[in-house]
Amino acid sequence: MGNIGIWVFATCLIIQSGYGFYLPGSYPHKHLVGGYLSVKVNSITSIDTEMPFSYYSLPFCKPKEGVKDSAENLGELLMGDRIENSPYRFKMYTNETQIFLCQSDKLSADDFRLLKERIDEMYQVNLILENLPAIRYTMKEGLTLRWTGYPVGVKVQDAYYVFNHLKFKVLVHKYEETNVARMMGTGEAEVIPGIDNGGSPVPGYMVVGFEVVPCNVMHNGNLVRNLKMYEKYPSPIKCDQTSVSMPIKEGEPIVFTYEVAFEESDIKWPSRWDAYLKMEGSKVHWFSILNSLMVITFLAGIVLVIFLRTVRRDLTRYEELDRAQAQMTEELSGWKLVVGDVFRAPSNPALLCVMVGDGVQILGMAVVTILFAALGFMSPASRGTLITGMLFFYLILGIAAGYVSVRLWRTIGCGDHRGWASVAWKAACFFPGIAFLILTTLNFLLWGSHSTGAIPFSLFVILLLLWFCISVPLTLVGGYFGAKAPHIEYPVRTNQIPREIPAQKYPSWLLVLGAGTLPFGTLFIELFFIMSSIWMGRVYYVFGFLLIVLILLVVVCAEVSLVLTYMHLCVEDWKWWWKSFFASGSVAIYIFLYSINYLIFDLKSLSGPVSATLYLGYSLFMVLAVMFATGTIGFLSSFWFVHYLFSSVKLD
Repeated sequence: MGNIGIWVFATCLIIQSGYGFYLPGSYPHKHLVGGYLSVKVNSITSIDTEMPFSYYSLPFCKPKEGVKDSAENLGELLMGDRIENSPYRFKMYTNETQIFLCQSDKLSADDFRLLKERIDEMYQVNLILENLPAIRYTMKEGLTLRWTGYPVGVKVQDAYYVFNHLKFKVLVHKYEETNVARMMGTGEAEVIPGIDNGGSPVPGYMVVGFEVVPCNVMHNGNLVRNLKMYEKYPSPIKCDQTSVSMPIKEGEPIVFTYEVAFEESDIKWPSRWDAYLKMEGSKVHWFSILNSLMVITFLAGIVLVIFLRTVRRDLTRYEELDRAQAQMTEELSGWKLVVGDVFRAPSNPALLCVMVGDGVQILGMAVVTILFAALGFMSPASRGTLITGMLFFYLILGIAAGYVSVRLWRTIGCGDHRGWASVAWKAACFFPGIAFLILTTLNFLLWGSHSTGAIPFSLFVILLLLWFCISVPLTLVGGYFGAKAPHIEYPVRTNQIPREIPAQKYPSWLLVLGAGTLPFGTLFIELFFIMSSIWMGRVYYVFGFLLIVLILLVVVCAEVSLVLTYMHLCVEDWKWWWKSFFASGSVAIYIFLYSINYLIFDLKSLSGPVSATLYLGYSLFMVLAVMFATGTIGFLSSFWFVHYLFSSVKLD
């Protein structure tokens, strides 16, 4: 794995050192003056309901050639994006005003009710030009706020107004021919400059910005009766953001118009996403990392003390000391008393093996995906690549899940081969099965609401095929290798009769549950940004920070679990297997409590039981994945620690 990481990193550095680093799937498109640019529409979204709907579910204008789906990847569909063509089209570097789009049919009672509902729920229309979402600027108390998309409409004193006129501003940058030559050198894109009759190259432009101002203007239905799409509206249109003038009424049509202005800009193609990714709160990220480092140092100190104490105490035992001292040492080291029981098989060993195997798979997927994202391979510019990447890495890492779970199963069974196939099968089906149950239930809710967030049936079948044709076979292959690999030998023998665990002052599970607070402390600040990106529609792109936080989380989980396992062994509690898993895995409980807190205090506007159920369902799914991954880190580090402890100690 290490070699692959180095290779990827080196490749990235080579690409980076080239002129202008273009993210995959975002090469410059040159347009000649007067060439057509077409706008696409995505699903309409709302942070009030978290349920996306198709743009054409509302009575908007449809393109002449009919509605067509744009090419999409798996990730986009899973995220509820439905990108379709739209009637809005521009001519490059040609300003146009008063363009008539269409007059809708007379609003039926259903259409009227639906429009009012969507305006009340604050739905946003999301337009895309050349892969850039439309951006809208508003002023509030002297501050400029940026939004992607614009509202369907607005409610003023019990009357509803739909934004029926859009004022577009397209920022363009002159296409530099040097770029073309450089890029042809890399073999990525070949753009041959057009030559006009005079023999000089025709200037081309690239789209580097897309802004929209929505307004509601008074249209006269009688003036547009004989107008065709893209013809000029007969009277001047004044677009004023601050006022509305034409409410929607049942039984009356809506007239849609737009205007477009082009503006040359200094923004270069590689930095055209900067407006969307303004680095807000980088200080907060650094603060969270420093905070985590303090927790880690504190825990590392405890771990160091444990190791030094055990080794030193072990040495003092063999030195020629008086009997009293030796007796005291013996009493102190309670963990040596459980030597005959420490490797006794846990209850439900198969379940533990399966959960650890699945945890390795989830953790591996998270690390690889975030590494690729931090290196710029999964930019927000290429929609859905993050989810597609996660799915791909998860399927491939089925091998790791099978190998780890079967090898652990054989270690617990002291090398016994029997039952490895059933453990591998369970590892292949356990976590995906839970995920499938949760997502299917949520999908039925979305289907019932006719939301585009619902996974289409065809995609459902594809996901099932991926699971059974790639993930399951790979997990079984991993299991086969795990069964062939030598099991881990225990350094000490286990007694026939289990030792009685002395009564504890406090229940050990209390300590295990409390241990989750430390890993939670390292990630809760980053968690806020991730939640905002999922539920508030903000773009999350600080994967470099996320990678650091993930590494810190792994270290904290390992340390917490190790310290707790040592504490249990010291009080002669030899049942450490499950406790070490849940010591770090209990961070999931705190994340779930945090997501409920986020629902109550940050998503105050979330309306309706369906939306809340969706939110809690997705949160539960996320929390389970976190529990498997963090629990695995804790268990594996504790297993290594116990093995190391009892193999390095000389026992009579």
